Amino acid sequence: MKRFLTAFVALVTLAWAWQLFSTAGTVAGLPANVWVVREQALTLTGLWSFALMSLTMVLATRPVWLERPFGGMDRIYRVHKWAGILAITFAALHWLVEMSDDVIKALWGREGRLPKDHGSSVLEAMRDVAEELGEFAIYALLAMLVLTLWKRFPFKIWRYLHKVMPVLYLALAFHAAFLAPLDYWTQPVGLMLAGLIAAGAVASLLALMGRIGHRRRVGGVVESVAEPGQGVTEVTCRLDGAWRGHRPGQFAFATFDRLEGAHPFTIASADRGDCRITFQIKALGDYTRGLAQRLKPGQAMQLEGPYGCFNLPTRYEERDQVWIAGGIGVTPFIAWLEALQAAPEQAPDADFYYCVRDRESDPFVARLETLCAQLPSLRLKVISSARQQRLSAAMLDDRARKEAVTEVWFCGPRGLADSLRKGLHEMGASRFRFHQEAFEMR
Repeated sequence: MKRFLTAFVALVTLAWAWQLFSTAGTVAGLPANVWVVREQALTLTGLWSFALMSLTMVLATRPVWLERPFGGMDRIYRVHKWAGILAITFAALHWLVEMSDDVIKALWGREGRLPKDHGSSVLEAMRDVAEELGEFAIYALLAMLVLTLWKRFPFKIWRYLHKVMPVLYLALAFHAAFLAPLDYWTQPVGLMLAGLIAAGAVASLLALMGRIGHRRRVGGVVESVAEPGQGVTEVTCRLDGAWRGHRPGQFAFATFDRLEGAHPFTIASADRGDCRITFQIKALGDYTRGLAQRLKPGQAMQLEGPYGCFNLPTRYEERDQVWIAGGIGVTPFIAWLEALQAAPEQAPDADFYYCVRDRESDPFVARLETLCAQLPSLRLKVISSARQQRLSAAMLDDRARKEAVTEVWFCGPRGLADSLRKGLHEMGASRFRFHQEAFEMR
């Protein structure tokens, strides 16, 4: 993610620099003229912000064709989130540079101030409107950033506020199109800007029309609801014939209540070709608490998907494998194990660590033991914190062959993932490949 965003910002900077250095007079004036520095800083921060906001809008359309290069829709949404945060940060910086003119006049005076690009009276009027829209959009984006980072803000309300983002983007696109320097449109940076505006505008219109993911939506009904353990709701759904099936480890957006909207849940069952899927849903927020009491068999629902690249590795993949699940992160592994029941010879040689609070009361231990009993090449190891047990990177190192690369598949709490990553890195990062499902809606 960091590499991609760094490369993306670098590409935008390169386009800006190409235009800058193609204008000899501007470059010559940079060291001595603070007004030129301000103008270029204003332009560059604006480009950074708008380019990242365009990227955010495109990724919000859930582009399946990008799943493979990004590593799954969960990682696409992670880039979407951080691109949005960076975009708003650069927008705030852009606004601060814009507000710096009074400070510059007080310290250096007006001498050397660059003249504005003049066009027709209509163009000037449109620029005034664009400037006002941009300022309003920046304030709205800053407010949205605060609500996004404030995890206690109710998701249901945040989701409706988030629907305003396409409108704010179109306002920013209008702002960028009319306030960009006129000479940009004959340079590579102008072509880049035009492409960003077109891509972001199309994505915004798709969002406003409710067309995101429409080709992957199917209807269905809730077939059964159960509570296998405290704070866990098991929901089995029967989907209509348009369901295209899923690979073990994928997730889907389920809508049980139109007012509440879609929520992403990992599919905790193998695809048997009967259009039935099962979710194991942990009570982690306002919506998922009490879900078992709100859902009823026969209730209509809608599903969008499947998405994700947390795919089942098989015996034919020669590298050593370690599977790690923490809490409700066990759901993709349940789907993996169920899928392998029909072809146990494809099960890889792997250690499977399941980290729980209390082995005795956990709702999934017995199920995992039954599934793994049919797969001799898989060794289930339950790590119970109630018994003062804790999984560490050193435990993984005991199995890994020194000369081989070990594939680590992880789904669970971020704290555990960070701890394991740090430990594995200290033992030699080149010896491990860490695969992690990292989906977050906000």
